[in-house]
Amino acid sequence: MSGAPAVRISIESASEKQVQEVGLDGSETYLQPLSMSQNLARLAQRIDFSQGSGSEEDEPPPPPGAQARDWAAPGDAEDEEGLVKFQPSLWPWDSVRNNLRGALTEMCVLYDVLSIVKDKKFMTLDPVVQDPLPPKQNPQTLQLISKKKSLAGAAQILLKGAERLSKSVAENQENKRQRDFNSELLRLRQHWKLRKVGDKILGDLSYRSAGSLFPHHGTFEVIKNTDIDLDKKIPEDYCPLDVQIPSDLEGSAYIKVSIQKQAPDIGDLGTVNLFKRPLPKSKPGLQLSISLCHSSNDKKSQKAASEKQSPEDHLYVLEHNLHQLIREFHKQTLSSTMMPHPASAPFGHKRMRMAGPQAFDKNDISSLQPNEGLLEKIIKQAKHIFLRRRTAQTIDSLASRIEDPQIQAHWSNINDVYESSVKVLITSQGYEQICKSIQLQLNVGVEQIRVVHRDGRVITLSHQEQELQDFLLSQMSQHQVHAVQQLAKVMGWHVLSFSNHVGLGPVESIGNASAITVASPSGDYAISVRNGPESGSKVMVQFPRCQCKDLPKSDVLQDSKWNHLRGPFKEVQWNKMEGRNFVYKLELLMAALTPC
Repeated sequence: MSGAPAVRISIESASEKQVQEVGLDGSETYLQPLSMSQNLARLAQRIDFSQGSGSEEDEPPPPPGAQARDWAAPGDAEDEEGLVKFQPSLWPWDSVRNNLRGALTEMCVLYDVLSIVKDKKFMTLDPVVQDPLPPKQNPQTLQLISKKKSLAGAAQILLKGAERLSKSVAENQENKRQRDFNSELLRLRQHWKLRKVGDKILGDLSYRSAGSLFPHHGTFEVIKNTDIDLDKKIPEDYCPLDVQIPSDLEGSAYIKVSIQKQAPDIGDLGTVNLFKRPLPKSKPGLQLSISLCHSSNDKKSQKAASEKQSPEDHLYVLEHNLHQLIREFHKQTLSSTMMPHPASAPFGHKRMRMAGPQAFDKNDISSLQPNEGLLEKIIKQAKHIFLRRRTAQTIDSLASRIEDPQIQAHWSNINDVYESSVKVLITSQGYEQICKSIQLQLNVGVEQIRVVHRDGRVITLSHQEQELQDFLLSQMSQHQVHAVQQLAKVMGWHVLSFSNHVGLGPVESIGNASAITVASPSGDYAISVRNGPESGSKVMVQFPRCQCKDLPKSDVLQDSKWNHLRGPFKEVQWNKMEGRNFVYKLELLMAALTPC
């Protein structure tokens, strides 16, 4: 309507970018907007140079009705002005022309201002005071300043961290002091079984869940600690709860397994002699004692226990084996599942429940049992540990008592609970490389010792200590003869005879004597060595007949060629020979009898 006022409408271009592609997952790919240079090129392509330049001279004359529009109403003029204002420009360089015209106007104004200032009549210019520039500093000074700033920042960070740590420590200490009964009860419940019976809180100290058959109930009570005044300063070791343990469970209890010598027979106590004649006295032997010891927290009992125990009498290997045995027993108790069976079913053999002459003996009962009992396993382990310890003591006593030859024992770290192995080497000092003949492997069992020689021979020894000692002495005696044989090969001497068991001479109470006879490379001299476990070593030398001055002349051997034969043997005073051991003395003797 012509009478309605004009309304201005602002038209803006859409700010959204044009969508180039829409993916299968719904993502959109947009086109990047054109730069100023690209936009200028796009507009220049639209110029039609065939049209006029748009100046006033080239403009066509106005139409005849244009004068009539000048005399139109004011409202119509405003409408025409609105239409003209929003009419797009027909010339694409119109904006460039306007910008150039504005720049020309500003340059003209600037020129006029400068011309007025130059005359200094109407306007003057005052200089602007500038801040002085800081003086140039040394690069080392700048480096020190930067380091100082960085150190100050690091120190500030550390101080803040220390303050936080101190605050957290103070808060933790305050929380520890202000622990309540419920939190401590929750912590106690994590380690022990607790249950509420009425108004009481009871716990279980027994090991019945692990298979223990101890009849004690093992119950303790948890109560609230009311002995301290909370208004005063709370000590650091304060605990808001208290535990009441039965008196028979206070302290510590342990199982003691001991091996005693020459102890009285416990079974003889309370027996009655039904015969008139006295019973023969039993010989002292070994006794295995298994006892349950209980010690309280008193200082007297702790002092007495520390005085009785000594580290030398403690069997660490037996303790380790018994711990493994108990753990295995608990594991079998927990893992064993019993199938349901009627209550009236017979339990085993009928004679197992009978007493008297018709009852089973120990051998029959043990044959019916599929597995060994706990007591039998403990006894076997105790026997093995005692035999192992006795074997080690025997070897150590021989090594400390006898210096030549030397005996060495190498115990294996990987052993069975009922069997241990040790490697025994018998060597001579300084001749370990050539004297390797005696190497023994001892397998220590429960009641016997198996000896495996280097050549595969197996000898079984009993648990008697003397038997093992005699065997090792005989092996040490044979080692000396074997060492002479190896030394003769190195020195170039010839072995004439060798025997581990000599049938001549005095009889040895321990084993048999060994002997060897060797001859020099030229055959002029001969050395005979006899060594026994008890008699010791005896060395004799045979010289040529020409060197024997006290030899009587024979009427039969008249020719001089018989003088090259060896004469009788002469014993060497072995104690007066120089040398650190037997093999070294014999080496010196062979060197003295060998011609250059």
